[in-house]
Amino acid sequence: MPDLQPNLIRLDGDFAPVRRVVELLRDAGGRPFLVGGCVRDALLQVPVLDVDIEVYGLGTRQIEAALRKEFGIITVGAAFGVTKLKDFPVDVSVPRRENRTGAKHTDFDVQADPSMTPKDAAERRDFTLNAIMWNPFTGEVVDPWGGVADLQARRLRHVSAKFAEDPLRVLRAMQFAARFEFMVAPETVALCASLSQADLPPERLMEEWTKLILRGVKPSVGLNFLRDCGWTKFYPELHAMIGVPQDPEWHPEGCVWTHTGLCLDAFAKARVGNRDEDLIVGLSVLLHDVGKATTTKKEPHDDRWHAYGHEEASFNLAPKFLSQITREVKLIDSILPLVRWHAQPWELFRAKAGDAAVRRLANKVVRIDRLVRVDEADRKGRGSKSTAEPSPQGIWLTERAAALHLQDSAPKKIVLGRHLIAMGHKPAGWFSEVLEEAFEAQLDGAFADEAAGVTWLKERMNRRAV
Repeated sequence: MPDLQPNLIRLDGDFAPVRRVVELLRDAGGRPFLVGGCVRDALLQVPVLDVDIEVYGLGTRQIEAALRKEFGIITVGAAFGVTKLKDFPVDVSVPRRENRTGAKHTDFDVQADPSMTPKDAAERRDFTLNAIMWNPFTGEVVDPWGGVADLQARRLRHVSAKFAEDPLRVLRAMQFAARFEFMVAPETVALCASLSQADLPPERLMEEWTKLILRGVKPSVGLNFLRDCGWTKFYPELHAMIGVPQDPEWHPEGCVWTHTGLCLDAFAKARVGNRDEDLIVGLSVLLHDVGKATTTKKEPHDDRWHAYGHEEASFNLAPKFLSQITREVKLIDSILPLVRWHAQPWELFRAKAGDAAVRRLANKVVRIDRLVRVDEADRKGRGSKSTAEPSPQGIWLTERAAALHLQDSAPKKIVLGRHLIAMGHKPAGWFSEVLEEAFEAQLDGAFADEAAGVTWLKERMNRRAV
């Protein structure tokens, strides 16, 4: 933790507009403070990406009038007292009071109140590390709830009993613990255990799971917190992995839950920085072994634990988890094939499979490059030095797929209905049978371009005529 300095956040370069914002607010009679994540990140010496400013002594209309002198603004509801700057990642708000009025997540009465004290305003925040304020003019850090001490102790602790008014904060604790590798204070774990996600909609859940996958430095820390506070009960497919045994020769790390956490940690170290790609692969890693809970048993022939058929079982269970957190059909459809066929890189490598098998795999999963990333995480999540090196099956499959130009796409059908029409045939029900046979021949390597495909088709139709 660095010594606190007046230039905790340098208000120059990309953040020069922030300097003008706080100067305009001060000149209008307000007391602006930088608050929340930007102060937290500055104290942690990680990049500050956006800025929240809380202004005391001014109402929303006065704030807007001051900022309009030099900035375009967007008002986010007068009652919430939040003003966004156009073209800059800056939010300006008035302190507000929030009171729960019902059981649903939307049942809140929110009223802006510029007369509040900083301590009272910070009480509505989730964690003490997000309740720290910084005066950009004096360099004073206002820390009414002990957030700096918690940062120094690498501890995630709730601010007050108001934390319980929004159960989504449990999942925020999950992703914060993973992002910063912080332990969660016992009293916060206990409070989280008393809450339920029953009334939270999928889109809000997805926001926090996405942050775990895309920003978690060590996702296993977040998952273990979820287990410790009992919230895995809301995700039975994940909960069922806890304590499921694995053969120690192949999995010295322990149970399936431990393995999954280590796989996600390995994935996190190798994220590519593309949101969609990382989200698809990360969620596939999370779910790749959920089927082991229903398929694991000790086989009498060798007295060892096996999970035969767990890939298909995982494929069948994964939609139940995914439907809880997202309605994005395209996302789910991208994840499920990776879960179903995650063992194929090893199986094909071990069998020294030929090009036909690689083509068929590409047709099943569409993106072999994604499957290789899942395989890499799976291998590195086995807690063994021998699996810390790059996956040999992943290297082999990548090379084979690249040679076939299939590393990031499924094979495209070469022989189409138009070829049959060009040969003088009228569209009919038997077209689909012949075209499917042609595609199977293509996957087997019978032809690789249109000319060869048409030749194959003519021979096939000649046989049909006979």
